[in-house]
Amino acid sequence: MSTASDQASGRREPGELFGPRFELFADVLAIGLVTAVACLPLVTVPAALATACTLLRRRQRYAEPCTAGHYVRALRARRRRADLTAGGLLLAFGALFAADAALATAGLPGAVPFALFLATAGTALAVLALRACAQEEAADNWPAALRAAARNTVRDLPGSALVLLALATAAVCAWVLPPLLLLVPGPLAAALTAVERRVSA
Repeated sequence: MSTASDQASGRREPGELFGPRFELFADVLAIGLVTAVACLPLVTVPAALATACTLLRRRQRYAEPCTAGHYVRALRARRRRADLTAGGLLLAFGALFAADAALATAGLPGAVPFALFLATAGTALAVLALRACAQEEAADNWPAALRAAARNTVRDLPGSALVLLALATAAVCAWVLPPLLLLVPGPLAAALTAVERRVSA
């Protein structure tokens, strides 16, 4: 049996068929699948993604199991009222953004600069929301997670660019091959966790 230090370093013990990195890949795919299912009500998207980031972070730090069962238990243990509030605000912002986007494409005067502003604001808010889900504070304090995410978004511009690249990659993969939509939350959560881990390191 491999130890936590072996798993953290990626070493493979004699006789092992698959190394820890291959196991991490399998865990990321499993977490992606259960996260996609947990996101189906839409209002649960922040909590689902934050739970995935928490499990992947604890796996990296403490070599804890990262299975679907652990995910479900961790999701049930969250503060549901705060999570639903965060999800409701996310849906409200999404609806407002969609309405503004419809107005920007309606051919009204000033539509082009407004569309550019809307794209810039939407990109910044998407990065902020994703980085908030990867914060440790997202487990029980969404306002603190948003403050930490806003600070990191501004101070760590390369990390914000990596988050945006991860989101774009996930979107392209899901668009090219729609069944991948059930798996992309896992790699996305892994990318978010790695970016925030990079900041703390």
